[in-house]
Amino acid sequence: MRKYFITGLLILVPLAITAWVLSLIINTMDQSLLFVPARWQPKALFGVNIPGLGTLLTIVIVFLTGLLTNNLVGNYVVRMWEKLLKRIPLVNSLYSSVKQVSDTLFSSSGNAFRKAVLIPYPHQNSYTIAFLTGTPGGDVKNHLVGDYVSVYVPTTPNPTSGFFLMLARKDVVELDMSVDAALKYIVSMGVVAPESVPQAIAVVSK
Repeated sequence: MRKYFITGLLILVPLAITAWVLSLIINTMDQSLLFVPARWQPKALFGVNIPGLGTLLTIVIVFLTGLLTNNLVGNYVVRMWEKLLKRIPLVNSLYSSVKQVSDTLFSSSGNAFRKAVLIPYPHQNSYTIAFLTGTPGGDVKNHLVGDYVSVYVPTTPNPTSGFFLMLARKDVVELDMSVDAALKYIVSMGVVAPESVPQAIAVVSK
């Protein structure tokens, strides 16, 4: 009975957590309907609430925003809007910081979280998985002798928190492993190991 009970848990728990997360996301995004006039609400039009309609509306708004800003006029409007925000003291620092991080993470030409690497951490005789985020910049690189790279070391089982480290490039080993596989490995605390590949790992190249 114990074996069957554990087997049932292994099947149902991931399903329940997935359903809970999806429900949370849909309900949160459905809050966007609060900005729609009352007479246009699904309750007023159809007599019932439609779960997921806010999610669809949010996706459409994000898509249309990207579509409109991808032309000359939209780009000009965005630049004017950003200039306006930069004139507001508190909003300027907050918006600039968030935009810089989002541009780095979501830009298709960026290198953030594009490679999983193996690094010695927290000492030379132990290793962990990290993600390559770039190279040191600003005045920091003036105080580092040699070739260094920047990495993010996520914690487990919560990878949203972690540590930012700068290591010598020679000590960072690129893994033949996708970012998704590396994240699963980290979140599962090493239980869900990625498939082995016959190729040898190599030191991160410049």
